[in-house]
Amino acid sequence: MKKLISLLLIVSMIFALVACGTPAANPAQTGADDTKKGIAKEDLKIGFIHISDPSDMGYTYNHDLGTKGMVEKLGLKEDQIINKYNIGEDESCPTAINELIEAGCQIIFATSFGHGDYMKEAAKENPDIQFCHATGDAAVNAGLSNFHNYFTSIYEARYLAGIAAGMKLKELNETKLGYVAAFECAEVVSGLTAFYLGAKSVNPDVTMDVIYTNSWHDPIAEAQVAQTLIDGGAKVISQHSDSTAPATTAETNGVFQVGYNADMIEAAPNASLVSARSDWSIYLIFAVESMINGTEIPTDWCQGLAEGAVYLSKLNTDIAAPGTQEAIDKATDGIKKGEIHVFAGPLSGKGYNWGTEGTIEVAEGEFFEESKKQSAPYWYYIIDGVNVLGK
Repeated sequence: MKKLISLLLIVSMIFALVACGTPAANPAQTGADDTKKGIAKEDLKIGFIHISDPSDMGYTYNHDLGTKGMVEKLGLKEDQIINKYNIGEDESCPTAINELIEAGCQIIFATSFGHGDYMKEAAKENPDIQFCHATGDAAVNAGLSNFHNYFTSIYEARYLAGIAAGMKLKELNETKLGYVAAFECAEVVSGLTAFYLGAKSVNPDVTMDVIYTNSWHDPIAEAQVAQTLIDGGAKVISQHSDSTAPATTAETNGVFQVGYNADMIEAAPNASLVSARSDWSIYLIFAVESMINGTEIPTDWCQGLAEGAVYLSKLNTDIAAPGTQEAIDKATDGIKKGEIHVFAGPLSGKGYNWGTEGTIEVAEGEFFEESKKQSAPYWYYIIDGVNVLGK
């Protein structure tokens, strides 16, 4: 009996020692998602880092509209939002991040691709703060529960905008498009390819010249590139660039333009047909509500036409070709139902994504599904009919 009691005492001591030796994990040490506790709405501070400012009437303007939509929808106060504008993809970015942290922001959004590495490093050092990066692709392999990527399926809206361009060329009995492109990378090439394929769907003879500005926002370079494309015979131009310079250049030259991020009809009423746009408020509301509710923010997030995250601005019916709205509506319905796939075969191409070279073959009857593996685009292949004139 004594042996049995002694044995029971030893087992009890072992369990006590084990329990004392394994304290509960500290989220600040493990990098666990601290949003599970939730944060009262009135206690939130939300930071934004932008490559330019809303006066660009383009990308930052559109993202800022998303912020305002989020504030209105959630009933936040203006002083809960801290914006850092004109922050380059350089050492000014970590400085801005640190200033937002010191100001008490529990969630920080950065909206340009080159902000990504700085956001990832800040996430490592600040596991109790959520970092959300638009357009990037590093979160999936970062192993950080507080670092997230988000984007929209803007290629769907680009395809629809291409239909407006192709219809206009057909009305003019012309075949050449021009495209003012920012960088030689998947985000840009995915969009310009979708635009071209939309135009080709209604005007099979179209070709498209492309010139890179090597800048996200440079109105002077954008105007110069637009002029070069127009001088080369492009009768409708489009853009992946942040200002209205291509629109106003098109207007000056008596040709037509398809915009990006903002309705550009006011800037160029006789040139601007329509614009492909993202509604960033969809994600911002989701991410901030996750903070309030204490639910996890997914590593990658991407939504498109079906969810209202991308759309076209109002068609400029004063200058659009007859039947354009009907063609856009039909294609919209087809994309939402899964009957139309933007990158449908047969397609073949070769391209570069920030220096990485690759090729692709998509057979007839098959399609490349963009935004399935990650939120950031990964189509970066130049296909037949698209001619890159300058980098």
